[in-house]
Amino acid sequence: MTRHPPSAPPSAPPPPAPGLAHGWLHALAAVLAGYAVMVVVAALGLWLAGASELPQGAFLPVIAATVVMAVGGRVGLEGGAGTIARSDAAVTVFPLSVALAGALVTAYVVVRPLRRHAVVPGGRMLWLFVRTAVLWALVTLLIALGARHTFTVSTGEEFLDDLGDLLGATPTVGFHADVPVTVVAGLLWLAVVLVLAFAVSRRAPLPSRLVPAHTVVRPAARAMVGVLLAYVVAGAVIAVVTAFTRAEPADGFAVVFLGLPNVAWLALGIGMGASWHGNVQGALGVPMPEALAAVLRSGDGDVTLDLASLSEHDGRAWWLVVAVAVAMLGAGWATARRAPPGTGHVRNAVHLAVASAVAMLLIGVLTRIDAHYGLSLFGIGDPSDTGGLGGSIVLLPNLLPAIGIAALWGVAAGLLGSMAVHLVARARPARPDTPAP
Repeated sequence: MTRHPPSAPPSAPPPPAPGLAHGWLHALAAVLAGYAVMVVVAALGLWLAGASELPQGAFLPVIAATVVMAVGGRVGLEGGAGTIARSDAAVTVFPLSVALAGALVTAYVVVRPLRRHAVVPGGRMLWLFVRTAVLWALVTLLIALGARHTFTVSTGEEFLDDLGDLLGATPTVGFHADVPVTVVAGLLWLAVVLVLAFAVSRRAPLPSRLVPAHTVVRPAARAMVGVLLAYVVAGAVIAVVTAFTRAEPADGFAVVFLGLPNVAWLALGIGMGASWHGNVQGALGVPMPEALAAVLRSGDGDVTLDLASLSEHDGRAWWLVVAVAVAMLGAGWATARRAPPGTGHVRNAVHLAVASAVAMLLIGVLTRIDAHYGLSLFGIGDPSDTGGLGGSIVLLPNLLPAIGIAALWGVAAGLLGSMAVHLVARARPARPDTPAP
């Protein structure tokens, strides 16, 4: 009787590719989770700022408008009092606490289920992006349609209110989202978030053609994302401690939930040596550190916001340079540690320089503020004029010099970090070879 050798046990079948329904559910979960956390963070921040007391049910539309601005959408403001008064207002500002929370959650939900795969076909990756974009555009459209409200403003005097009704001059204030612009901006916001998520993640699968490029890009990109998040965490600690030392801590916590990265990343840029320009005129303002507000109010026209002007109002501003030096050296070390074997000092420096320049580009774009309001009475005055009957706040980056300065920081930190990793590796004693048994 001939014996046959035992056959090898059958290998486990590969996990089945997710079906069409599963793909749509995955995309829907990412979209709903991202927007849900943005709504919650915006609601908390606005509630702490007192927006829940707005009249005539304006709180929910204001939350929607805040989320719209968080994804880069445009919100227009309007108001008037019939033929007697007319007002004009516009605001461009990114509530980055809301945006950052949504970006982190969206990226996590998109990437997490894919980690068990080493690579993913290009077509499947494309369809993942397309499904997520379609659902994101739909939800963005619904929120933009909800970011609209108009309510009358009572003077507090019955006679004046009745007179306003008689003359057709009841004061109104309203806002609305620019729906087409918001949908397009929301899709661009999603694209940036997904590209960054796959660029910095260690276990996110990519098409095989992109794996070599990802191995090169990821160390520096991940290091700079770490710097940005570290600044937010440090800013949160400082903001919480400062809030508890004030008479009204709710205002400080409102800044944490609405605009903490705005201030933290501005500090990063100023510490590097970048500059912004702008001014504050009239009574219009947004929550910001006292020294920053003092600089912007220090001139009749545009003033420069940089390390020198900020230190004139607060000598502690020079510590921003120390913080940047520590953070960037850490980024240089992390880049070199994660770089592929054999990567030279110059290449590490170049990679970190590019990542630093891209980070500064994002900081400059996302920290800009441009808001104004104007009022015309009986046809006298121009609603677009912010002098006298209006106010404005403007904060714009000097972007090209800032990008160049950030790149120089990246070169220096990349070289020093790479050399430090090399020296530490050489200083470690070599492990003795294990004798063969």
